[in-house]
Amino acid sequence: MTFELLGSDFFGYENLLTEPEQTAIVKLRAYLEKEVRPIANGCWDRAEFPTQIIKPLAELGMYSFGWESTKPFANSAVFRGFVALELARVDASVATFVGVQNGLAAGSLEACGSDEQRAEWIPQLASGDIVGAFGLTEPLSGSDSARGLRTTATRSGDNWTLNGAKRWIGNATFSDITIIWAKDTADNQVLGFIVPTDTAGYAATKIEGKISLRAVQNADITLTDVVVPERLRLQNANSFKDTAKVLRATRAEVSWAAVGNAIGAYDAAVAYAHEREQFGKPIGGHQLVQDLLVKSLGNITASLGMVVRVSQLQDEGVQRDEHSALTKAYTTSRMRESVAWCRELFGGNGVTLEYNVARHFADAEAIYSYEGTQEMNTLIVGRTITGQAAFV
Repeated sequence: MTFELLGSDFFGYENLLTEPEQTAIVKLRAYLEKEVRPIANGCWDRAEFPTQIIKPLAELGMYSFGWESTKPFANSAVFRGFVALELARVDASVATFVGVQNGLAAGSLEACGSDEQRAEWIPQLASGDIVGAFGLTEPLSGSDSARGLRTTATRSGDNWTLNGAKRWIGNATFSDITIIWAKDTADNQVLGFIVPTDTAGYAATKIEGKISLRAVQNADITLTDVVVPERLRLQNANSFKDTAKVLRATRAEVSWAAVGNAIGAYDAAVAYAHEREQFGKPIGGHQLVQDLLVKSLGNITASLGMVVRVSQLQDEGVQRDEHSALTKAYTTSRMRESVAWCRELFGGNGVTLEYNVARHFADAEAIYSYEGTQEMNTLIVGRTITGQAAFV
Protein backbone atom coordinates (compact mmCIF):
# COMPACT_ATOMS: atom_id res chain seq x y z
CA MET A 1 0.00 0.00 0.00
CA THR A 2 1.33 3.41 -0.96
CA PHE A 3 0.58 6.75 0.63
CA GLU A 4 -1.55 9.14 -1.40
CA LEU A 5 -2.58 12.68 -0.52
CA LEU A 6 -6.26 13.21 0.07
CA GLY A 7 -7.91 15.07 -2.77
CA SER A 8 -9.18 17.53 -0.19
CA ASP A 9 -5.63 18.27 1.04
CA PHE A 10 -5.28 20.88 -1.67
CA PHE A 11 -2.02 22.38 -0.40
CA GLY A 12 -0.40 19.03 0.48
CA TYR A 13 -0.09 19.37 4.26
CA GLU A 14 0.23 15.59 4.54
CA ASN A 15 3.68 15.90 3.00
CA LEU A 16 4.80 17.14 6.43
CA LEU A 17 4.41 13.60 7.80
CA THR A 18 7.40 11.32 8.17
CA GLU A 19 7.55 7.99 6.35
CA PRO A 20 6.54 5.95 9.47
CA GLU A 21 3.67 8.38 10.06
CA GLN A 22 2.47 8.05 6.48
CA THR A 23 2.66 4.26 6.73
CA ALA A 24 0.49 4.34 9.85
CA ILE A 25 -2.05 6.56 8.05
CA VAL A 26 -2.19 4.11 5.12
CA LYS A 27 -2.91 1.21 7.49
CA LEU A 28 -5.58 3.20 9.30
CA ARG A 29 -7.29 4.22 6.05
CA ALA A 30 -7.38 0.63 4.85
CA TYR A 31 -8.94 -0.58 8.10
CA LEU A 32 -11.53 2.20 8.21
CA GLU A 33 -12.58 1.62 4.61
CA LYS A 34 -12.89 -2.15 5.08
CA GLU A 35 -14.33 -2.42 8.59
CA VAL A 36 -15.87 0.90 9.63
CA ARG A 37 -17.35 2.62 6.60
CA PRO A 38 -19.65 -0.31 5.69
CA ILE A 39 -21.24 -0.32 9.17
CA ALA A 40 -21.13 3.38 10.07
CA ASN A 41 -24.59 4.36 8.83
CA GLY A 42 -26.24 1.34 10.44
CA CYS A 43 -24.59 1.94 13.81
CA TRP A 44 -25.55 5.62 13.63
CA ASP A 45 -29.15 4.75 12.75
CA ARG A 46 -29.45 2.24 15.62
CA ALA A 47 -27.50 4.43 18.04
CA GLU A 48 -25.08 1.56 18.69
CA PHE A 49 -21.33 1.66 19.05
CA PRO A 50 -19.43 -1.13 17.23
CA THR A 51 -17.42 -2.44 20.19
CA GLN A 52 -15.78 -5.05 17.96
CA ILE A 53 -13.50 -2.33 16.55
CA ILE A 54 -12.01 -1.32 19.92
CA LYS A 55 -9.19 -3.88 19.98
CA PRO A 56 -8.28 -3.59 16.27
CA LEU A 57 -7.99 0.19 16.68
CA ALA A 58 -5.67 -0.45 19.62
CA GLU A 59 -3.53 -2.69 17.43
CA LEU A 60 -3.27 0.20 14.96
CA GLY A 61 -1.96 2.42 17.78
CA MET A 62 -4.99 4.68 18.09
CA TYR A 63 -4.75 4.92 21.89
CA SER A 64 -0.97 4.77 22.24
CA PHE A 65 0.68 7.21 19.83
CA GLY A 66 0.82 10.15 22.24
CA TRP A 67 2.39 8.55 25.30
CA GLU A 68 6.08 7.88 25.94
CA SER A 69 5.44 4.48 27.51
CA THR A 70 3.28 3.12 24.70
CA LYS A 71 4.03 4.90 21.42
CA PRO A 72 5.26 2.49 18.72
CA PHE A 73 7.49 5.10 17.05
CA ALA A 74 8.41 8.76 17.43
CA ASN A 75 5.53 10.85 16.12
CA SER A 76 4.29 14.43 16.06
CA ALA A 77 1.15 16.21 17.19
CA VAL A 78 0.56 16.97 13.51
CA PHE A 79 0.48 13.24 12.80
CA ARG A 80 -1.86 12.60 15.70
CA GLY A 81 -4.09 15.33 14.31
CA PHE A 82 -4.20 13.63 10.93
CA VAL A 83 -5.20 10.42 12.73
CA ALA A 84 -8.20 12.25 14.23
CA LEU A 85 -8.98 13.68 10.79
CA GLU A 86 -8.92 10.25 9.14
CA LEU A 87 -11.21 8.77 11.79
CA ALA A 88 -13.75 11.60 11.50
CA ARG A 89 -13.58 11.55 7.70
CA VAL A 90 -15.13 8.08 7.86
CA ASP A 91 -17.11 8.28 11.11
CA ALA A 92 -17.07 11.13 13.62
CA SER A 93 -18.58 8.84 16.26
CA VAL A 94 -15.54 6.57 16.09
CA ALA A 95 -13.28 9.62 16.18
CA THR A 96 -15.09 10.78 19.31
CA PHE A 97 -14.70 7.39 20.98
CA VAL A 98 -10.96 7.48 20.31
CA GLY A 99 -10.77 11.08 21.49
CA VAL A 100 -12.32 10.13 24.83
CA GLN A 101 -10.31 6.94 25.29
CA ASN A 102 -7.01 8.46 24.26
CA GLY A 103 -7.18 12.23 24.68
CA LEU A 104 -9.44 12.66 27.70
CA ALA A 105 -9.02 9.48 29.76
CA ALA A 106 -5.38 8.64 29.03
CA GLY A 107 -4.62 12.36 28.66
CA SER A 108 -5.83 13.01 32.20
CA LEU A 109 -3.51 10.31 33.50
CA GLU A 110 -0.59 11.63 31.46
CA ALA A 111 -1.09 15.24 32.55
CA CYS A 112 -2.24 14.75 36.14
CA GLY A 113 -1.36 11.24 37.27
CA SER A 114 1.65 10.10 39.26
CA ASP A 115 4.37 7.97 37.66
CA GLU A 116 2.79 4.92 39.25
CA GLN A 117 -0.69 5.79 37.99
CA ARG A 118 0.55 6.39 34.46
CA ALA A 119 2.43 3.07 34.51
CA GLU A 120 -0.63 1.19 35.76
CA TRP A 121 -3.43 2.65 33.68
CA ILE A 122 -2.13 4.10 30.39
CA PRO A 123 -0.93 0.73 28.99
CA GLN A 124 -4.34 -0.78 29.76
CA LEU A 125 -6.08 2.02 27.89
CA ALA A 126 -3.55 1.89 25.04
CA SER A 127 -4.10 -1.82 24.51
CA GLY A 128 -7.88 -1.50 24.57
CA ASP A 129 -8.04 -3.91 27.51
CA ILE A 130 -10.13 -1.32 29.33
CA VAL A 131 -12.34 1.53 28.11
CA GLY A 132 -12.08 4.98 29.69
CA ALA A 133 -14.43 7.93 30.07
CA PHE A 134 -14.05 11.51 31.29
CA GLY A 135 -16.56 13.00 33.70
CA LEU A 136 -16.42 16.80 33.88
CA THR A 137 -19.68 18.21 32.45
CA GLU A 138 -22.69 18.20 34.78
CA PRO A 139 -26.45 18.68 34.34
CA LEU A 140 -26.17 22.26 35.63
CA SER A 141 -22.53 22.95 34.80
CA GLY A 142 -20.97 22.90 31.35
CA SER A 143 -19.26 26.07 30.21
CA ASP A 144 -18.84 27.22 33.82
CA SER A 145 -17.13 24.04 35.03
CA ALA A 146 -14.28 25.99 36.62
CA ARG A 147 -16.66 27.70 39.04
CA GLY A 148 -19.92 25.81 38.83
CA LEU A 149 -18.80 22.23 39.47
CA ARG A 150 -21.23 20.70 41.99
CA THR A 151 -19.85 17.18 42.39
CA THR A 152 -18.08 16.97 45.74
CA ALA A 153 -15.19 14.97 47.16
CA THR A 154 -14.81 14.60 50.91
CA ARG A 155 -11.76 12.98 52.45
CA SER A 156 -11.90 10.64 55.40
CA GLY A 157 -8.60 9.00 56.21
CA ASP A 158 -7.28 7.22 53.13
CA ASN A 159 -10.60 7.37 51.30
CA TRP A 160 -12.62 9.97 49.42
CA THR A 161 -16.42 10.01 49.12
CA LEU A 162 -17.84 11.40 45.86
CA ASN A 163 -21.37 12.70 45.46
CA GLY A 164 -22.93 14.39 42.46
CA ALA A 165 -23.95 13.92 38.84
CA LYS A 166 -22.35 14.14 35.38
CA ARG A 167 -23.96 14.49 31.96
CA TRP A 168 -22.99 13.92 28.32
CA ILE A 169 -20.17 11.58 29.29
CA GLY A 170 -18.95 9.76 26.18
CA ASN A 171 -18.18 6.01 26.38
CA ALA A 172 -19.68 5.97 29.87
CA THR A 173 -22.31 3.27 29.29
CA PHE A 174 -19.56 0.67 28.84
CA SER A 175 -16.41 2.24 30.30
CA ASP A 176 -14.33 0.35 32.84
CA ILE A 177 -13.00 3.51 34.47
CA THR A 178 -14.20 7.10 34.42
CA ILE A 179 -12.06 10.08 35.34
CA ILE A 180 -14.32 12.05 37.69
CA TRP A 181 -13.65 15.70 38.48
CA ALA A 182 -15.00 16.95 41.79
CA LYS A 183 -14.57 19.82 44.25
CA ASP A 184 -12.79 19.12 47.51
CA THR A 185 -15.19 20.13 50.28
CA ALA A 186 -12.22 21.23 52.37
CA ASP A 187 -10.94 23.98 50.06
CA ASN A 188 -13.17 24.01 46.92
CA GLN A 189 -10.27 23.02 44.64
CA VAL A 190 -11.04 20.72 41.70
CA LEU A 191 -9.54 17.24 41.99
CA GLY A 192 -9.53 14.25 39.65
CA PHE A 193 -10.26 10.62 40.52
CA ILE A 194 -9.90 7.30 38.69
CA VAL A 195 -13.25 5.66 39.39
CA PRO A 196 -13.79 2.00 38.43
CA THR A 197 -17.33 1.86 37.12
CA ASP A 198 -18.22 -1.19 39.21
CA THR A 199 -17.76 0.86 42.39
CA ALA A 200 -20.82 0.88 44.64
CA GLY A 201 -22.91 4.03 44.18
CA TYR A 202 -21.74 4.67 40.58
CA ALA A 203 -24.50 4.46 37.93
CA ALA A 204 -24.52 5.38 34.22
CA THR A 205 -27.69 5.72 32.12
CA LYS A 206 -27.59 6.12 28.33
CA ILE A 207 -28.87 9.42 26.92
CA GLU A 208 -31.46 8.62 24.27
CA GLY A 209 -32.94 10.57 21.37
CA LYS A 210 -29.79 12.26 20.06
CA ILE A 211 -29.70 13.70 16.54
CA SER A 212 -25.89 13.90 16.37
CA LEU A 213 -23.03 11.43 16.96
CA ARG A 214 -25.70 8.83 17.59
CA ALA A 215 -23.23 5.93 17.82
CA VAL A 216 -21.40 7.61 20.69
CA GLN A 217 -22.66 6.21 23.97
CA ASN A 218 -23.23 9.32 26.08
CA ALA A 219 -24.49 8.82 29.61
CA ASP A 220 -25.89 10.55 32.65
CA ILE A 221 -23.80 9.49 35.66
CA THR A 222 -24.90 9.59 39.26
CA LEU A 223 -22.44 9.31 42.14
CA THR A 224 -24.01 8.38 45.44
CA ASP A 225 -21.52 8.02 48.30
CA VAL A 226 -18.93 6.56 45.91
CA VAL A 227 -15.86 5.64 47.97
CA VAL A 228 -12.51 6.00 46.17
CA PRO A 229 -9.15 5.30 47.82
CA GLU A 230 -6.50 8.02 47.92
CA ARG A 231 -4.31 5.94 45.60
CA LEU A 232 -6.92 6.54 42.84
CA ARG A 233 -6.87 10.31 43.21
CA LEU A 234 -4.88 11.87 40.37
CA GLN A 235 -1.85 12.93 42.35
CA ASN A 236 -0.97 15.94 40.21
CA ALA A 237 -4.47 17.38 39.83
CA ASN A 238 -4.78 20.11 42.43
CA SER A 239 -6.98 22.74 40.77
CA PHE A 240 -8.98 23.41 37.62
CA LYS A 241 -5.78 24.70 36.01
CA ASP A 242 -4.63 21.09 35.91
CA THR A 243 -7.90 20.00 34.31
CA ALA A 244 -7.37 22.71 31.69
CA LYS A 245 -4.05 21.11 30.68
CA VAL A 246 -6.01 18.12 29.42
CA LEU A 247 -8.59 20.22 27.60
CA ARG A 248 -5.96 22.35 25.86
CA ALA A 249 -4.63 19.34 23.94
CA THR A 250 -7.96 17.64 23.29
CA ARG A 251 -9.58 20.86 22.05
CA ALA A 252 -6.96 21.00 19.30
CA GLU A 253 -7.64 17.39 18.30
CA VAL A 254 -11.39 18.08 18.17
CA SER A 255 -10.53 20.79 15.63
CA TRP A 256 -8.80 18.16 13.52
CA ALA A 257 -11.91 15.97 13.80
CA ALA A 258 -14.02 18.92 12.64
CA VAL A 259 -11.88 19.19 9.52
CA GLY A 260 -12.18 15.44 9.00
CA ASN A 261 -15.96 15.56 9.30
CA ALA A 262 -16.09 18.37 6.73
CA ILE A 263 -13.86 16.35 4.42
CA GLY A 264 -16.16 13.34 4.78
CA ALA A 265 -19.09 15.44 3.55
CA TYR A 266 -16.95 17.02 0.82
CA ASP A 267 -15.70 13.63 -0.45
CA ALA A 268 -19.28 12.39 -0.68
CA ALA A 269 -20.33 15.56 -2.52
CA VAL A 270 -17.50 15.33 -5.06
CA ALA A 271 -18.37 11.70 -5.81
CA TYR A 272 -22.04 12.58 -6.18
CA ALA A 273 -21.21 15.50 -8.48
CA HIS A 274 -19.59 13.02 -10.86
CA GLU A 275 -22.35 10.42 -10.65
CA ARG A 276 -25.61 12.38 -10.58
CA GLU A 277 -26.92 13.64 -13.91
CA GLN A 278 -29.43 16.44 -14.46
CA PHE A 279 -30.22 18.40 -17.61
CA GLY A 280 -28.26 15.94 -19.70
CA LYS A 281 -24.89 16.00 -17.90
CA PRO A 282 -23.25 15.30 -14.50
CA ILE A 283 -24.21 17.98 -11.98
CA GLY A 284 -20.50 18.69 -11.47
CA GLY A 285 -20.65 20.49 -14.80
CA HIS A 286 -23.05 23.11 -13.47
CA GLN A 287 -21.70 26.40 -12.18
CA LEU A 288 -23.70 26.56 -8.94
CA VAL A 289 -22.61 23.04 -7.95
CA GLN A 290 -18.97 23.93 -8.55
CA ASP A 291 -19.46 27.02 -6.40
CA LEU A 292 -20.60 24.85 -3.46
CA LEU A 293 -17.61 22.55 -3.86
CA VAL A 294 -15.08 25.36 -4.16
CA LYS A 295 -16.42 27.16 -1.09
CA SER A 296 -16.27 23.92 0.89
CA LEU A 297 -12.73 23.18 -0.26
CA GLY A 298 -11.68 26.73 0.67
CA ASN A 299 -12.99 26.24 4.20
CA ILE A 300 -11.26 22.87 4.50
CA THR A 301 -7.95 24.24 3.21
CA ALA A 302 -7.97 27.25 5.54
CA SER A 303 -8.88 25.03 8.47
CA LEU A 304 -6.12 22.56 7.65
CA GLY A 305 -3.60 25.38 7.78
CA MET A 306 -4.82 26.36 11.22
CA VAL A 307 -4.88 22.86 12.75
CA VAL A 308 -1.45 22.05 11.36
CA ARG A 309 -0.01 25.19 12.92
CA VAL A 310 -1.65 24.70 16.33
CA SER A 311 -0.25 21.15 16.45
CA GLN A 312 3.18 22.43 15.48
CA LEU A 313 2.93 24.83 18.42
CA GLN A 314 2.11 21.83 20.61
CA ASP A 315 5.20 20.01 19.33
CA GLU A 316 7.25 23.11 20.11
CA GLY A 317 5.83 23.25 23.63
CA VAL A 318 4.37 26.75 23.23
CA GLN A 319 0.70 26.05 22.52
CA ARG A 320 -1.56 28.13 24.77
CA ASP A 321 -5.26 27.93 25.66
CA GLU A 322 -6.13 30.77 23.31
CA HIS A 323 -4.43 28.96 20.41
CA SER A 324 -6.62 25.89 20.91
CA ALA A 325 -9.69 28.05 21.50
CA LEU A 326 -9.32 30.07 18.30
CA THR A 327 -8.70 26.89 16.32
CA LYS A 328 -11.78 25.17 17.74
CA ALA A 329 -13.97 28.24 17.20
CA TYR A 330 -12.84 28.78 13.60
CA THR A 331 -12.66 25.23 12.29
CA THR A 332 -16.01 24.14 13.70
CA SER A 333 -17.72 27.18 12.22
CA ARG A 334 -16.21 26.46 8.81
CA MET A 335 -17.14 22.78 9.17
CA ARG A 336 -20.74 23.74 9.87
CA GLU A 337 -20.86 25.87 6.71
CA SER A 338 -19.19 23.23 4.57
CA VAL A 339 -21.35 20.27 5.56
CA ALA A 340 -24.44 22.38 4.87
CA TRP A 341 -23.19 23.31 1.42
CA CYS A 342 -22.31 19.67 0.69
CA ARG A 343 -25.70 18.45 1.87
CA GLU A 344 -27.35 21.12 -0.30
CA LEU A 345 -25.60 19.71 -3.35
CA PHE A 346 -27.50 16.41 -2.92
CA GLY A 347 -30.96 18.00 -2.95
CA GLY A 348 -33.50 15.63 -1.46
CA ASN A 349 -31.06 12.73 -1.46
CA GLY A 350 -29.00 14.65 1.08
CA VAL A 351 -31.41 13.92 3.91
CA THR A 352 -31.03 10.13 3.76
CA LEU A 353 -28.25 8.03 5.29
CA GLU A 354 -27.85 6.17 2.00
CA TYR A 355 -25.76 8.96 0.51
CA ASN A 356 -23.54 9.42 3.63
CA VAL A 357 -23.57 13.21 3.67
CA ALA A 358 -26.55 13.39 6.08
CA ARG A 359 -24.53 11.73 8.86
CA HIS A 360 -21.69 14.24 8.52
CA PHE A 361 -24.21 17.07 8.41
CA ALA A 362 -25.88 15.94 11.65
CA ASP A 363 -22.65 15.04 13.44
CA ALA A 364 -21.33 18.56 12.85
CA GLU A 365 -23.73 19.92 15.45
CA ALA A 366 -22.21 17.96 18.34
CA ILE A 367 -18.64 18.67 17.24
CA TYR A 368 -19.51 22.37 17.07
CA SER A 369 -20.72 22.29 20.68
CA TYR A 370 -18.51 19.95 22.71
CA GLU A 371 -14.99 20.58 24.06
CA GLY A 372 -15.86 24.24 24.55
CA THR A 373 -18.79 25.96 22.86
CA GLN A 374 -18.33 28.58 20.17
CA GLU A 375 -19.18 31.28 22.70
CA MET A 376 -16.70 30.13 25.36
CA ASN A 377 -13.84 29.75 22.91
CA THR A 378 -14.61 33.20 21.53
CA LEU A 379 -14.42 34.68 25.02
CA ILE A 380 -11.11 32.94 25.75
CA VAL A 381 -9.59 34.52 22.65
CA GLY A 382 -11.34 37.83 23.29
CA ARG A 383 -9.77 38.01 26.75
CA THR A 384 -6.34 37.59 25.16
CA ILE A 385 -7.00 40.29 22.58
CA THR A 386 -8.41 42.91 24.96
CA GLY A 387 -7.04 41.94 28.35
CA GLN A 388 -10.63 42.01 29.64
CA ALA A 389 -12.56 38.93 30.77
CA ALA A 390 -16.17 39.04 29.50
CA PHE A 391 -17.38 35.64 30.73
CA VAL A 392 -20.09 37.12 32.96
